[in-house]
Amino acid sequence: MTISAMPALERVEVRAPDGSYPIYIGAGALKTLGTLLQLHNLRGRPIVVTNQTLAPLYGEPLAAALDAALISIPDGEQFKTLETVRMVYDQLLALGVDRRGVLIALGGGVVGDLAGFVAATYLRGIALVQAPTSLLAMVDASIGGKVGVDLPQGKNLIGAFKQPAFVAVDPTSLLTLPDIEWRCGAAEIVKAGLLRDESLLDAAHYRRENAAFIEILRRAIQIKVDYVQRDPYEQGIRAELNLGHTFAHAVERVSGYTWRHGEAVGFGLVAAAHLSYAVGACSAELPERVERLIAAIGLPTRCNFEPSEMCAAMSTDKKRRGHTLRFILLRGVAQPEIRDDVPAQAVLEVLSSLRNP
Repeated sequence: MTISAMPALERVEVRAPDGSYPIYIGAGALKTLGTLLQLHNLRGRPIVVTNQTLAPLYGEPLAAALDAALISIPDGEQFKTLETVRMVYDQLLALGVDRRGVLIALGGGVVGDLAGFVAATYLRGIALVQAPTSLLAMVDASIGGKVGVDLPQGKNLIGAFKQPAFVAVDPTSLLTLPDIEWRCGAAEIVKAGLLRDESLLDAAHYRRENAAFIEILRRAIQIKVDYVQRDPYEQGIRAELNLGHTFAHAVERVSGYTWRHGEAVGFGLVAAAHLSYAVGACSAELPERVERLIAAIGLPTRCNFEPSEMCAAMSTDKKRRGHTLRFILLRGVAQPEIRDDVPAQAVLEVLSSLRNP
């Protein structure tokens, strides 16, 4: 495909400390990857990294179209580990990939995080392209350069910042997304709405038959872009994007990662709103509103885990300051605040109130 024959793609520029990169948004973006690689002068050997579920659906056709190698990893957060990273390193070495190689992360947040970490560290760094296929990855994980893997002690404890050469967002890949993964992605858009855009807090937006959803997708992407441009290394305001995530990461860990990230984020947003009310930051209406919305989307608002076990899981959260946990609370919609003075007893009481009887 020539550049002139490419489908019309919206281009959103992301300013990063080591150079800007674009996010291409539009139907057919995945089919134009070969042309986009040429456009960005990425002429080394391409390697597609995806998971075993997506390999036959998208990975094999893309690898064939690009004359690329294909590396398939196990599917699931429980495999976002250094062991899987080592497996990918071994395959890259067996393929003879040198520093001109281009690693294409094709999949959801787990693939993007892990493949991005590999790209950041293999031979001290090779080029990375993010090609998200899940809603969650499109609006969150593929943007901003945060990559990493989990340890048994906690989530994303090993990582780096690795900006992609570009991001290709193809909404047509959402047509094959399972309903549960659609709902999981919606949780991250609701988070964006709570932080910056009240108009996103409408359950009607998240019906799969919503013909105008592409606009919701664009707005959520722009919110993430605005944050990462203002704070590329998460030294300040970007931490607000962790709204609900201290709770979410604890749920994931305690569940043995049987809870999907988006499910845990949905619960975490409810818990963060209740905690905001518990410490006097907001009115009672806010947690009620958040809970209604999360339930309407079809995400959990309660869990079965022991509150004390959840609190223990939070102790290794990477956002802590020393022995103090940091929470993102809400004074209202679009009024977040970063707090490291939340009483542990308040957290325990909120978790107790949100436990299934």
